[in-house]
Amino acid sequence: MNLKSTPNNLAKLEKIFEEAKYILRYEKGTFNSGYCVLEHKKVVVINKFLNVEGRINTLMDILPSINLEEGFLTPESQKLYRQVIDSKDAEAAGEETSSSESETE
Repeated sequence: MNLKSTPNNLAKLEKIFEEAKYILRYEKGTFNSGYCVLEHKKVVVINKFLNVEGRINTLMDILPSINLEEGFLTPESQKLYRQVIDSKDAEAAGEETSSSESETE
């Protein structure tokens, strides 16, 4: 999924985390991947030096890996969440197909 790098889209992604009762923090740190998820405390820490595009991509990477109840999300947030999850599933399926094709060659 290609989400335009705008502050409005970043706010929509941040809203999903807020509605899912996750605390989003932008801080300085030594992150190998640009973020850290403390699952039991429902805290997501993202490198504060990332630009808007980096923050959007990071939040989109995190969303499929966390457990959240879609019932707590507003309809707008549910739609965006589904789009992110479906696009990640499609990417994963595409990678599996291309890796199995290269193995048969």
